[in-house]
Amino acid sequence: MNVLLIEDCQEVAEIIFDYFEQTDIELDYAATGTLGLKLASEQDFDCIILDIMLPGIDGLSLCKALRQRGKDTPVIMLTARDTNLDIKQGLNIGADDYLVKPFDIEILEARIHSLIRRSSGSGFKTYLRCGELKLDLQNYHVWRGEIAIKLNPSCFKILKLLMEKSPALATRQEIEHVLWADDMPDQDILRKHIYQLRSKVDKPFTQELIQTVPKLGYRISA
Repeated sequence: MNVLLIEDCQEVAEIIFDYFEQTDIELDYAATGTLGLKLASEQDFDCIILDIMLPGIDGLSLCKALRQRGKDTPVIMLTARDTNLDIKQGLNIGADDYLVKPFDIEILEARIHSLIRRSSGSGFKTYLRCGELKLDLQNYHVWRGEIAIKLNPSCFKILKLLMEKSPALATRQEIEHVLWADDMPDQDILRKHIYQLRSKVDKPFTQELIQTVPKLGYRISA
């Protein structure tokens, strides 16, 4: 998950970064509203953590501008003022949730996951199904029909993305981001992972499910 933090208080930002370093959430950061609006407009994030009091452009104006530009990324607003007016204004201009400072960092994490589940439509799914394939999201088990398939973590992540995107394709860039985020390897080893995945999911069976879309990516054909 890729989350944008827009917060001018360095101490608060450091606390959030330190906590999420050990989670599956990757943080991008902007210390001003001006930079935050630029990043949020030009890139796709799963969620935005947005302080109200910011230099350049305040959080309320920033959120309103994003919605006017058609960006529906979930927004959690942070406010130091526990007033109904702040909260009402934020929700009215398009924020999805809010937290009042000081806040519990674990609650922030739970709110992020909740908003991303809601916006992606995934809810509290524990399984993904795609044709003969079934994937257990909680226990990391995979089946094709009645046959259990053992996958390493990288292959599991790729298959999960392909099944979530099916019948659309997953681009090479999307798969690479899921595997390595911003720490890309020097060599192109994605092909190796795809080969390993196919050897488990397709090779023992008569019908191939994983398709290559030349120069674009891969998809599951259920």
